[in-house]
Amino acid sequence: MIIDSTIKEFSEDLASKASVPGGGGAAALCGALGIALGAMVANLTIGKPKYAEVDAEMREMLVDADRLRAELIALIDRDAEAFAPCAASYSLPSATEEERAAKHSALQTAMMVASLAPLDMMRKCGEAIELIVYFGKKGSRLAVSDAGCGAVLCKAAMQAAWLNVRVNTGLIEDREFADRMDEEALALLAKYLPMADAVYTEVEAAIK
Repeated sequence: MIIDSTIKEFSEDLASKASVPGGGGAAALCGALGIALGAMVANLTIGKPKYAEVDAEMREMLVDADRLRAELIALIDRDAEAFAPCAASYSLPSATEEERAAKHSALQTAMMVASLAPLDMMRKCGEAIELIVYFGKKGSRLAVSDAGCGAVLCKAAMQAAWLNVRVNTGLIEDREFADRMDEEALALLAKYLPMADAVYTEVEAAIK
């Protein structure tokens, strides 16, 4: 399992010519790190008398943040597992008409499967950004820069995941499926990227 790698091992595998981990795995890790920073803000806020008014809600949101972090980490392996059939399909024989048809069909199916994990990453990064908005506004002022960093990482993760969706949907011949995936992904970008940018801008202004 990729997620059991050390940071050093993961980065070395990412830099190698191996097909996995790749951009999808890196996006999932980036998103997990982003929401981890949001959770850090929550943990530094909970139990502090100064923030007693938001303590209960902060605890509830921390549970969601921890869940999202675990789900994004799990998506590192899920993305790699989904890509494996795609990589294998490229190696199928194509000497005869029948072999070429079988290879084409296998590739189409594999690309559809491979687009699912990065779209799920985008959904989870959107949820993470919503939490970070709250952490940035209501959390400890001592950790406000961490909220900004978390928003930036989740934004980057969402954009990276989108590229991994699009590289597959652009080649999928089932346009109803592909267009549905693209439509959802673009809606997520339109909703959450400005939200992440707003957190960054507010945090930058707060720490000047």
